[in-house]
Amino acid sequence: MSTMSFNSARQASVAAPRRAMATAKPAPKTPVDANAAGPMLRYQKNLPKLPVPPLAATMNKYLQSVRPLLDDADYEKTVKAVQEFQSKGGLGEKLQERLVARANDPNIINWMEDWWLDQAYMAYRDPVVIYVSYFFAYNDDKLRRAPAQRAAAITTAALEFKRQIVEKTLEPEYAKGEPMCMDSYKYMFNNCRIPVKPADVEEIYDPINNTHIAVVRNNKFYIVDTVHNGKQLSTAELENQFQRIIENARGSKALPIGVLTTENRDNWTDYRQTLISAHPENKELLKQIETSSFLVCLDDSNPVTRDEISRACWHGDGRNRYFDKPCQFIVFDNGKAGFNGEHSSMDGTSTARLNDFVCTSIARNQLDHGSENVRSDLPAPAALNFHINAEVEQAVSKAEYNFDKLIANNDLTVLAYHGYGKNQIKKFKSSPDGFMQMIIQLAYYRMFGVSRPTYESAQTRKFQRGRTETARTVSTESVAFVKTMEDNSASAEQKIAAFRAALKTQGAYMADCVNAHGVDRHLFGLKNSLQPNEPKPALFTDPAYSYSQTWYLSTSQLSSQLFTGYGWGCVIPQGYGVAYMIKDNSLQFNVASVKDLEVGGKKYYNGTQQFKQHLEEAASDLRDLLSTELPTEAKL
Repeated sequence: MSTMSFNSARQASVAAPRRAMATAKPAPKTPVDANAAGPMLRYQKNLPKLPVPPLAATMNKYLQSVRPLLDDADYEKTVKAVQEFQSKGGLGEKLQERLVARANDPNIINWMEDWWLDQAYMAYRDPVVIYVSYFFAYNDDKLRRAPAQRAAAITTAALEFKRQIVEKTLEPEYAKGEPMCMDSYKYMFNNCRIPVKPADVEEIYDPINNTHIAVVRNNKFYIVDTVHNGKQLSTAELENQFQRIIENARGSKALPIGVLTTENRDNWTDYRQTLISAHPENKELLKQIETSSFLVCLDDSNPVTRDEISRACWHGDGRNRYFDKPCQFIVFDNGKAGFNGEHSSMDGTSTARLNDFVCTSIARNQLDHGSENVRSDLPAPAALNFHINAEVEQAVSKAEYNFDKLIANNDLTVLAYHGYGKNQIKKFKSSPDGFMQMIIQLAYYRMFGVSRPTYESAQTRKFQRGRTETARTVSTESVAFVKTMEDNSASAEQKIAAFRAALKTQGAYMADCVNAHGVDRHLFGLKNSLQPNEPKPALFTDPAYSYSQTWYLSTSQLSSQLFTGYGWGCVIPQGYGVAYMIKDNSLQFNVASVKDLEVGGKKYYNGTQQFKQHLEEAASDLRDLLSTELPTEAKL
């Protein structure tokens, strides 16, 4: 599998459609484990194992998915490669047998899990910033404008969510009545990615004995224990602690140790050792950050626009962060706030639920904030004073340079479209997710005059330790749709028919993916079933194989009425990362891309703002087109 396809998996698997977070009651066919550790895990042991799809079905689906991407001659080459691969007694059958045996091994819970974690994440050496991390930006909290006040409420909400996970009382998630795997929640709190060569490791720490959080202000780290004398700090006490940190850090900025986490993973591995070697205490100081429940970043910036707050949550200045933590809550001096996640071991549906809980429980006043009185014996936050030498300073300087260069070459903009939302799309008798995918396809075709490989994330959490599958949006029907939309001689009826055909194909492929019957993960498993000295079959060396996984569009959606931003970076230099939210009465697209660049002597002009404009026009045109079917009273 190509690096590009792994990268897209990291980015797009940030989120699967919102329906994964539904709260419908589970189907009776799912047995309850009477010996489960708690309600959160009551279905866990009885979830089905991730299946291996039939080889013939995957090969047919693969050919269907590449057909609209290839000319006739290249397609015939791909057909021959597929026929050779699945021939009777051929290598495809052998690889399928090995993969099925792995899936049926009682000692292996999920046949893909270890391969995926290693190859798609831990062995991947590019920086987590841009390439792995993702963000959510929150709506304003009109009752909490001061940063310490906002940070305190967020912390109280996050600690309540942590309590439910630790006590295993958090209600499982469901999709269409089926319970979802809750295993990944163990990676949410008191967890950290640790840089190691040749592959990083994920460390989980005891959440009961590690009740502290890490806080960073002006690049300086502090530790705040959220429990004092056996009692959790109230929101007022947390606010007091955050204010003490703001005042203590006032006036100067510390050497930004956190920027080291923005580096190439091999560099960060070396730099971490440099830092530890500088003084024996430094390892323990790092350990306090790594073992913390989560990180609270108190930024001294004041982002205002959607673009500004999105960029600030996505990467900020790289200094006032620790990007190896899976959960970083970010609060700015003007009271705006958001979240940054490192999702090597945890995909976006879980953290979206966390963040939606944080925002919703605060907005609806559903939290126990505790007493307004601050205990007089509350210890001051403990500053982490790292011991610095010339080698550490040099490492920080290099990391700052590389980070600034990386960020300067990445663009981001947000389209907040208020022309309509989910409520109106339902009147069009359309899938909201499929509708958004067709907006994206139409916008891309209008900008470039061609349809190219597109990744949409699909969740497979109905299976034990399931994560994601690739929903390939581009189809023969989607290409026909965009071409019909651009045909001035086509009637409205013809355009609508083409739209609905594309929507049907997209929905069917997504349904297959949710049931773990997509193409990409199966091919990934087959390729990994090759023995070390076994020659690669023509299927995996065929240019169509690589091209069909080169995600010019990496897309996904998660939606909350209380988020004002959500996104990640593009996954190839000449592509776009498009995160979208479908709200009741509005749509939002986060568009990220690399700025003008040259690859292999060819110059690319991505035009982030231009693509944003095409998205807006495509959204309006589809609304106008589908409105022709509605009675007058149902039109906007």
